[in-house]
Amino acid sequence: MSDERTFIAIKPDGVQRGLISAILGRFENRGYKLVGIKLVQPTESLLRTHYEDLQSKPFFPSLLSYMLSGPVLATVWEGKDVVKQGRAILGATNPLASAPGTIRGDFAVDMGRNVCHGSDSVESAKKEIDLWFKPEELVDYKPALFGWIYE
Repeated sequence: MSDERTFIAIKPDGVQRGLISAILGRFENRGYKLVGIKLVQPTESLLRTHYEDLQSKPFFPSLLSYMLSGPVLATVWEGKDVVKQGRAILGATNPLASAPGTIRGDFAVDMGRNVCHGSDSVESAKKEIDLWFKPEELVDYKPALFGWIYE
């Protein structure tokens, strides 16, 4: 089994629309292990750090306003190839380009309300996890089902 981890956030629209259990279930059903979870009202400082690579983009002010508009469910998932597979579970950033069966393909229409964020690389996952979680907020355990998921 791999100990690769990814950061997945359910954005304010996903939280407000009551999609938390449906989204978490997609990752659980795939066989990934939840190792961190918390409901957060993010600060502007946290979001500016999280989206530092987008601050020069014209849409950044609206992204910041959107992400400050309500709580975010921050999660950390662990498992084999979880960063790449997590993004596949989420679907394309633009929901209209997302395949049916993906989270964004099933639950979103507009790019400005695309329900979730997922780390795009192992490196960014580590950075995002460290930004949103203290080490003691992550739990290391072995689920009983793992023998049925991993060889």
